[in-house]
Amino acid sequence: MTIRRNIRIASGKRTLVSIDNFEIPENRITILLGESGIGKSLMSKALYGLLDPDELDITIDGEPYRTYLARPETATLQHESFFVFQEPSTHLNPLMPLATQMREGSLGFSKSEEAILGTLWQHSPPDDVKKILDVYPKPHRPSGGEKQRILLAMAFKKIDLLIERKQPSEHEIFVFDEPTGSLDNMYRDLFLEMLFERFRKVGFTCLLITHDYSMIEKIHTSHKDIVGKLVFKEVTLVEGKQLLEDFDTDAYLEWLHTQHPSESAGSKTSRSILLAVENGTRVFNRSLIISRDREGEHPCSLELHSGDIVYLKAASGVGKTTLVKLVMGLLRAERLKARLETMQMDEQTPRSFWHKNIWGRRMTMVFQHADEALNPESTVKGTFEGLPALKRATEARIVNILNELFDSALDASFLNKKVKHLSGGQKQRLNLLRGFALDTDVLILDEPLNGLDFESAGKVIAMLQRKQNAGKGIWLISHNEEIFDRIVRKENVYYLRAESGIEKVGPTRN
Repeated sequence: MTIRRNIRIASGKRTLVSIDNFEIPENRITILLGESGIGKSLMSKALYGLLDPDELDITIDGEPYRTYLARPETATLQHESFFVFQEPSTHLNPLMPLATQMREGSLGFSKSEEAILGTLWQHSPPDDVKKILDVYPKPHRPSGGEKQRILLAMAFKKIDLLIERKQPSEHEIFVFDEPTGSLDNMYRDLFLEMLFERFRKVGFTCLLITHDYSMIEKIHTSHKDIVGKLVFKEVTLVEGKQLLEDFDTDAYLEWLHTQHPSESAGSKTSRSILLAVENGTRVFNRSLIISRDREGEHPCSLELHSGDIVYLKAASGVGKTTLVKLVMGLLRAERLKARLETMQMDEQTPRSFWHKNIWGRRMTMVFQHADEALNPESTVKGTFEGLPALKRATEARIVNILNELFDSALDASFLNKKVKHLSGGQKQRLNLLRGFALDTDVLILDEPLNGLDFESAGKVIAMLQRKQNAGKGIWLISHNEEIFDRIVRKENVYYLRAESGIEKVGPTRN
């Protein structure tokens, strides 16, 4: 039985969700794509009965939300199913150790906990898992990735109970809301493997919410046998209403296979080095080791030439973002040796130097999280006003900039809209456009495709390549390896690892 619901959610006079026929096919895995903040999570939480009717005005199928919550099938859904939240701390109780939470209610009847945790922590000593289970969760303890894996373990325990019964209920829905948002690609692929392994045993109803489009290639290459049992949908926003549409994975894969590195002007030896970062930057009592190989056996300096993209890879939490913030002068290093053309930067360089010579003038950093970079009280237009390259920008010029990633039908009401009222995807587009508009020699991009839909991601890739062809240097951090491995030359890929304690940098080879 396919679940179909008409859902309306409003906060005061502001409509958050308005969708007809939000549907989830029974005994299928629905992969729900779409940009961040478009309403995917709200719809799913409303369906699951997780929203507060005192905080939001909600109707489902035209009925008040309280009526929906009182239905026996809603109570059954909540009891028999599991919802993995995008932010794990939403689910975890800070007053209870993780071990106790792992065995609450029906989860205590599952016999698969040890095996599940062993798989999710397969590269860690068994004692590490035990230490984590003893923790009372706090905002930064354990890490976001560890909390994410704990919540996934709970969901898999619940699914294993269903497998033991061998008969899914029509009111069971397993929801995974951005389940790999805090995980690197290795753990993302492990999650998919564990989910599909269980689905092959007993088909159950599952909703996997993500804006990680690069997941599609992994599924089609490593899990071909299950593709026919998956449903790919994308949520779009048209005139203030959400639409649920089929997503053409073949078109995405065809686009992906057409991506390739741009031809830089001239040979690398004939082009200038815009930025060089010596190996062995030190911060938080750790040395950050740059190398040419994933194993870190060939330490080297990172060099960014004009007209090139360099791609820095590492597992989550190693220090990729920390390193670029150190080079940008946003954090203070214990040791730093970097050069922007003729300008030297080190751990003694005063903050005023970056402010006067670097920020928005020679180098720009686009942050991973738009909320970290944008003023929520500013308007869309105000986000561009006063920037070094746009001090006298007219409204028409700002509209032209916005049209690169936004719908061309922009009006004054959008320009005067406050940033805090934009969706996550809209904020990210604004964040990117401001960085591109500064037109600095070096552009650093931290997870530039984060929260974007497929169409916007394709436009961002084209914009990057235009900057590259114009002779700019781009430093890239992204977990979207399936995409960026195709447009970055292999010789421009670097790896990062961290060494704690006594400094041990090793020889530098270029």
